[in-house]
Amino acid sequence: MFRPLQLLALAVALPLLLASCASHMSWPSEPRAIPRPARLASTEPAPTPAEASRFLQQATFGPSMGEIEALTRSNFSSWVDQQMATKQTLTAPLIEPYYKALKKGENLKQDQYFSAFWKTSATAPDQLRQRVAFALSEIFVISMDGMLDVKMRAIANYHDMLARNAFGDFRTLIEEVSRHPAMGVYLSHLRNLKEDPVKGRVPDENYAREVMQLFTIGLQELNPDGTLKLRNGEPIETYTNEDITGLAKVFTGFSYGSFERADQDFHNAGRNPDWEIRPMVGYNQFHSGSEKRFLGVTIPASQFPSADDDLKIAMDRLFNHPNVGPFFGRQLIQRLVTSNPSPAYVRRVTEAFNNNGAGVRGDMQAVIRAVLLDPEARSAASLKDAGFGKVREPILRLSQWMRAFNATSIAGNFDMYNTDNPGNALGQSPMRSPTVFNFYRPGYVPPGSMVAKRNMVAPEMQIVSESSVAGYANFIQSVIDGGVGRAANNKRDIQPDYSAQMALADSTDRLVAHIDLLLTASQLSPESRRRISEAVNEIRIPANNPTQAENARRNRVKLATLLTMVSPEYLVQK
Repeated sequence: MFRPLQLLALAVALPLLLASCASHMSWPSEPRAIPRPARLASTEPAPTPAEASRFLQQATFGPSMGEIEALTRSNFSSWVDQQMATKQTLTAPLIEPYYKALKKGENLKQDQYFSAFWKTSATAPDQLRQRVAFALSEIFVISMDGMLDVKMRAIANYHDMLARNAFGDFRTLIEEVSRHPAMGVYLSHLRNLKEDPVKGRVPDENYAREVMQLFTIGLQELNPDGTLKLRNGEPIETYTNEDITGLAKVFTGFSYGSFERADQDFHNAGRNPDWEIRPMVGYNQFHSGSEKRFLGVTIPASQFPSADDDLKIAMDRLFNHPNVGPFFGRQLIQRLVTSNPSPAYVRRVTEAFNNNGAGVRGDMQAVIRAVLLDPEARSAASLKDAGFGKVREPILRLSQWMRAFNATSIAGNFDMYNTDNPGNALGQSPMRSPTVFNFYRPGYVPPGSMVAKRNMVAPEMQIVSESSVAGYANFIQSVIDGGVGRAANNKRDIQPDYSAQMALADSTDRLVAHIDLLLTASQLSPESRRRISEAVNEIRIPANNPTQAENARRNRVKLATLLTMVSPEYLVQK
């Protein structure tokens, strides 16, 4: 049995671990087509297995051995081309059967979205799109930890909206984010009424503030390389409170999707049963007609204001602000590749944002290519740079385990649950950020750390604690041993297939090298490989008892996997 090995495993692992840490009014089915330069056949050389694994760890929810081998027969650019041509996998249809089965007074459950998320992450062929969508969900944040706690149709539809726009254009993305009812509920601009001086009512400013601060331009003006612009040696604020006040008026008058846009439709969700999956529309009768000043733009006062026209002006202004390229580009680099990109790296991504090669601004495909194919992302020299890389966030650790070991669901639906608890789970669940600032801020600096001394950031370290370190080690040991998800008939729903690894288990060197390639892109240090190999060798394979030999091989695989997944080289993705 594997469990008696737990103390041995953790005795080896913890020092390593502690060293690091659908309706007719629903959204369109495809992103808007935008002009792009012709794609020429790639002449890149084929990557080595280690290079392929490293790339796939940045661009997917985790590689399988088959995907690593396939990529070594191609190249990175061709793989990106193929992924961008792959049809989108939708999560919303996985929620609909539960919705249709609801009885009066019942609500959808968060576990139903978790199952849809993990099934998509583990099995969807459009891995690049889904991985970018996950990154976008941590920039354009909504959360079911609040008013959306039972709105799983809205959550799944928002997920699919991000995935649809992942390969589209940023201008469309920010407007669809702004019009999405999930965002309208989360940041309170759904049913946002125009000002009323008699009643002392002013427009809700919540979304106006966050769409600037978090989604588009940030707090301070940036150079194209992401460094701060200075005036008299001081940073320059991108907006003032007056800009928030003026922009807040733009976001008045938006509410539930409706053809008629009658007063009762604005106020009553019950008249729009599919409101969770329809974009919000502008109700001009509730939209501010007063003058709107923000970011150097003035929308004149009007007796007949148009909410939709005013929103277009605001979105165009935000989209064309020079901060957007470096502000958004740097965050996408952080989510996919490294927490501390060089200014030159950020500048190259900004240049791709500003012009995709065909004169188009905001082409997400150009931005993604620039992020993943940049020399800094692909260079072997970056592996030796102590400042390169990022802490692998917990959700991505579990998704990588699922994909590396070809996990399947007994029930077929990846019957999953909340993994928020840092003491006995991941300390993180998809779409359950505690605030609009995500699980962690892009500029977080662990106090009193070497990171702080080197003037660097480590965003994911914001959710690392003594409790989460031990909790993850125990959780992932349990997952590796017995699978994950809800149990039925004494067996957890999501089960791995270790058969390929068990075929290598008689040779410790081959087994450890295989798991090293699969999980860390062959980045285990000689010391880590030695310690893992020594622990694995403690499990003897009997020569004359086939059943015991099979159990021993399985335990070798589980132990090697556990010790790798708690190693510094795994927890810090390079």
